[in-house]
Amino acid sequence: MTLFHVIEWLIKGFVWALVLLGGFAYLTLYERRALARIQSRIGPNRAGPFGLLQPIADAVKLIFKEELTPANADKLIFLLAPVITVVPAVIITAVVPWGPSLDIFGYHLTLYIADINVGVLYIMSIASIAVYGIVLAGWSSNNKYAMMGGLRSSAQMISYELALGLSFVSAILLAGSMRMLDIVNMQKPIWFVLLQPVGTGIFLIATLAEVNRAPFDMPEAEQELTAGYHTEYSGMKFALLFMAEYTKMIAISAIGATLFFGGYLGPFVDKFPWLGPFYIFIKIILLLFGMIWVRATFPRIRYDRLMAFGWKVLLPLSLAVVFITAVGIILAQHYTNSLWMGIIPVASLLVAGFAVTMLERELRRKDYARR
Repeated sequence: MTLFHVIEWLIKGFVWALVLLGGFAYLTLYERRALARIQSRIGPNRAGPFGLLQPIADAVKLIFKEELTPANADKLIFLLAPVITVVPAVIITAVVPWGPSLDIFGYHLTLYIADINVGVLYIMSIASIAVYGIVLAGWSSNNKYAMMGGLRSSAQMISYELALGLSFVSAILLAGSMRMLDIVNMQKPIWFVLLQPVGTGIFLIATLAEVNRAPFDMPEAEQELTAGYHTEYSGMKFALLFMAEYTKMIAISAIGATLFFGGYLGPFVDKFPWLGPFYIFIKIILLLFGMIWVRATFPRIRYDRLMAFGWKVLLPLSLAVVFITAVGIILAQHYTNSLWMGIIPVASLLVAGFAVTMLERELRRKDYARR
């Protein structure tokens, strides 16, 4: 390790942090315009051409907005909680590869910040600590609504973290490695979303719950908790909490694109490596639109059903998916025929269909009993 490599890592980290900050700002505009189009509205279109300056106007407003701190709040924790929430959202993507290596003016440039052989484990560990900031924000506010939002967030994280981790396991088994670059390279013949569509679906559902997005936005349910864990926050402290949620959306989309949708892989990447960042950027945009589409489509799920869905449906289904994936890989290796891998998506879809059917019967039974 030389001083030059350290400087390179610092520059990469600084540039990526700036990209995430800009991405967070314009993701808010992207969401508002997409929701407006889905709901037959106009959306922001006054600040700048096509409303492109709206995020800057919002930032200026929040910078100059008065910040209030409750008299009985724990002032130190109240101040630190937004920072604790933002940091994991920024550093979790350090192991995501954004493209193949490039040679620029004779210098070999790698398009990732860190390449570690346990990259997936790093992602899971950082994702697990992201909830601490939300819990501390709710507790330090000395507000019952905020405290309830923090408790809901911790319970929701515990419920869906298990299914999320097991969805990672299916990708690890298919790639035979926890290194993110190896996972991407193993998807050159076929993306893992095609080999394990149910595992991909579990990942996408669990990540919605992890980032508190609709229909799993119970920690900030405005009809029940005013605004949940950030009820007492205003000004730049509120902006940091808001930034953490949208930055985590970008991070989760990047991780999902890498694990299941081929990462930076695409046509002609071998000949033109600069296409890699372009391809993964398009995949991130599409996954973000999926999150926005879900918010515009589904109502907020009832809290008891949210918890039951995580423990009674997603967790058993994810365990079954891991078992089916392992069996398919063992059969393919034992009989030296990759066609055996075809049982993985087929069996997973059959098990998922059975789980959905049983869930529907259970909901109908409860609704009938309530009447």
